[in-house]
Amino acid sequence: MAEPIVVAEGLHKRFGGTHALRGLDLSVPAGTVCGVLGPNGAGKTTAVRILATLSDPDEGRARIAGHDVVRDADRVRALIGLAGQYAAVDEKLTGRGNLRMFGRLYHLPRRQAHGRADELLERFGLAEAADRQVAGYSGGMRRRLDLITSLILRPQVLFLDEPTTGLDPRSRGEIWESIRELVADGTTVLLTTQYLDEADRLADDVAVVDHGRVIAAGTPDELKATIGDRLDVVLEEPSMLREAAAVMHRLAGTDPAMTGPVGLSVPLTGDAVRLADAVRELDRAGVAAADVALRRPTLDEVFLRLTDAARRKETVR
Repeated sequence: MAEPIVVAEGLHKRFGGTHALRGLDLSVPAGTVCGVLGPNGAGKTTAVRILATLSDPDEGRARIAGHDVVRDADRVRALIGLAGQYAAVDEKLTGRGNLRMFGRLYHLPRRQAHGRADELLERFGLAEAADRQVAGYSGGMRRRLDLITSLILRPQVLFLDEPTTGLDPRSRGEIWESIRELVADGTTVLLTTQYLDEADRLADDVAVVDHGRVIAAGTPDELKATIGDRLDVVLEEPSMLREAAAVMHRLAGTDPAMTGPVGLSVPLTGDAVRLADAVRELDRAGVAAADVALRRPTLDEVFLRLTDAARRKETVR
């Protein structure tokens, strides 16, 4: 197999007494979205800054398309785009003026800079607002403009550091659609986010970062499978709670947890229990259930389980 387009190996970074990265490893295949998740202070932004040549690692190495981010920093910068947490556009300029300015800063000839600005404004739905001052843009429009400024040079790899922070659901959806279009064209996206649903919907692979290292990686479905499904039962009346709990214990091998006055939930291991099994066993026990469901865990639940385990391990150390 070809080498992944983004590779980080054993990255360490310290800021005074703070050890921000502690041996972070990452591998991102070309043409995919990698979601990087982690609590505040986990090291996500530090890792992005190193990969984007804005900071050097104290130890370890990283490569973009085979180029070392320290030794070949100029070459790497020609291959990447970066959109940070906050829009970096000039509010006094129009949307078109911002893109033309960035094109010239990237040393594009004037005609090429103007043409690229028009192309991006049309493609990402900002053509009608192109000649309005950015100060009058909504938050979502500003973030979209900030995103496309990072695309002027057609980057092979795009780093998005929490691109939808503070946006309303409609604006977030517009940014998501823009990201999908980029990946369809072959751009590789490394996305840091605190919105777990964002990673679930966009990412081909997810890396969970905590205490400066990757503590789990895989597709969203693979990470969810590490927890397993849950059996959720809602009873018609609370008098059957004991009988229902006994049935669920037999099926799962562990005691269920209460999820409400008439609700019970129990984790399942493996694929041994089917929905039909649960319904049949509850019926045999005379338990009247208003609802019985097998539920996949959310990425939020995976994230909390993994980071809680990592925190306990750090406490022990």
